[in-house]
Amino acid sequence: MSPRLLTGIVAASSLASQMAVAGENMWVYAKGTDTRPQHSSEVKVSDIIRMDKNSGSYTFHDIRAEYEYGMTDKLTVAAEIMVFHHDYKLKDCIEPMIETQGGTCNDDGTVDPGKGFKDTQIGGFELSMKYNLLSPYKDPLGLSLGLAYERREKYRLDGANIDQNSFVGTVYLQKDFMDDQLVTVLNLKTEFERRKSGNVLEEEIAVEVMAGVSYRVAPKWFVGLEFRHQSDYLNPQDKDAIGEEGIDEDGFTEGLEASQFDLGNFKIGSQHQRGNYLGPTVHYAEEKWFVTGGVLW
Repeated sequence: MSPRLLTGIVAASSLASQMAVAGENMWVYAKGTDTRPQHSSEVKVSDIIRMDKNSGSYTFHDIRAEYEYGMTDKLTVAAEIMVFHHDYKLKDCIEPMIETQGGTCNDDGTVDPGKGFKDTQIGGFELSMKYNLLSPYKDPLGLSLGLAYERREKYRLDGANIDQNSFVGTVYLQKDFMDDQLVTVLNLKTEFERRKSGNVLEEEIAVEVMAGVSYRVAPKWFVGLEFRHQSDYLNPQDKDAIGEEGIDEDGFTEGLEASQFDLGNFKIGSQHQRGNYLGPTVHYAEEKWFVTGGVLW
């Protein structure tokens, strides 16, 4: 598969007198350990644009509007609305986009691409919390823990209708150098997703590793580099496909393991896909607002 381009813009405005430095997004995905000061608020709006599927044309805007509130100096809670905008028309038989765009994969190997797909949708919402245990400014290493619940009714990949519930746990690590002129972070994130679309059930365990380094090159200006690894572990269950070649009696692809995370029944399934992304970021901050931009390949 050809490299996929990700571009991201994150902007925020502080709704309190405290400086926006607490909780600034200095990268597109990676985040530091900071939590908001008690009783302070902040609004963040981000747009991460994904382009290219090595077939036809594909553009996806993953737009998030988030409100954060500092319950205490160590605990921040947040609510987020997801807006998805898809605009694509693929030429090859790439599931599930080919079906969503009204196309079909023919038995003779040819493809009827259909009319394409273009729509703006409310994708879902997220409720989250972040608790700070160690400060990167006072302790040898900054450490925070995050927990979130996501509800989605549109599939981020292609815009189709889904029924998805996810629970997400994140470990945030941060180490600053040179009187905070050089900032480094590492995030370890695990998602447990249960997704239904039609008669297909996916129980997915997704793992992300995000790392960022950013250097203050001038007052208010940071230039950095970001890395993101993402991998999914699952074997989709499609009961409509029972009896087809390569599908077992339960609807799973033969030879692959399904992920499970019910109480007393935990198993990491087969790796379904993975991706590694790397690129530069730029961050600018005023007293009550900031903006961040980045490009990852």
